[in-house]
Amino acid sequence: MRMSEPTGAARRRGPFKVGDQVQLTDPKGRHYTITLEEGKSFHTHKGAFPHDELIGAPEGSVVRTTGNVAYLALRPLLPDYVLSMPRGAAVVYPKDAGQVLAMADIFPGARVVEAGVGSGSLSTFLLRAIGDQGMLHSYERRADFAEIAQQNVERYFGSPHPAWTLTVGDLQDNLSDTDVDRVILDMLAPWECLEPVSKALVPGGILCAYVATTTQMARMVESIREFGTFNEPQAWETMVRNWHIEGLAVRPDHRMIGHTGFLLTARRLADGVEPPLRRRRPAKGAYGDDYTGPGSQSGGRTSA
Repeated sequence: MRMSEPTGAARRRGPFKVGDQVQLTDPKGRHYTITLEEGKSFHTHKGAFPHDELIGAPEGSVVRTTGNVAYLALRPLLPDYVLSMPRGAAVVYPKDAGQVLAMADIFPGARVVEAGVGSGSLSTFLLRAIGDQGMLHSYERRADFAEIAQQNVERYFGSPHPAWTLTVGDLQDNLSDTDVDRVILDMLAPWECLEPVSKALVPGGILCAYVATTTQMARMVESIREFGTFNEPQAWETMVRNWHIEGLAVRPDHRMIGHTGFLLTARRLADGVEPPLRRRRPAKGAYGDDYTGPGSQSGGRTSA
């Protein structure tokens, strides 16, 4: 028996239909995203063409304006979509969303909690990864951000996603989910959520935090170590540099997507288990008298 098609899958294949989003690429590589409507036209300073020329056409078609300018028509990929969608807060860049999906091991059917929805970029990536049989419970403090995120997610999938619940409020005050496989925190002070997150995660579950600054990253790592229910956290960042390739002119692009944020992960230990002692010796002075992070009230740290 053939299973029903996953939410949003029908919008990703087949001929263009009314209501589909189409990404048009001009000869200079510039992108324009339109939503197909009967009787409507796409206008530029170099002519226009009717949407009807694309409705019913296969993806990958080329249309020409009245000024004889060619546009390649494709459905926008999810990375294209999240970078062009309306924003409340800044979006999680595709390079970071991809790292979250891989390094937090997001799998079909996973039960995931997310705090800090922003404009819904990461929510969309997570929902596509967990599928209709998973569970994503997203928490957002600001009602205006939550409204924008909901519109963006539903616009991408074409309808409300059956695996998604969106709660307006603080995760610390509202988290009631249990047996959660993954928790993703994109917020100013994720260390404040360690207690409810620890209670919600299953043993072996993954906590993944996305922070903007080195001070946030350092405090989160030290707080996880001090909290004691997680293994040794791992922290990193990624950078993406495209390349220009034109005959013998092969070089990096002049612009690149550099720092956007830091990611860190840690895994929930079984109840009653203490994390193994770290054998790495800290650099001299790492926990000196001027250290003010977690545990500083006890007069600094000693090396392992």
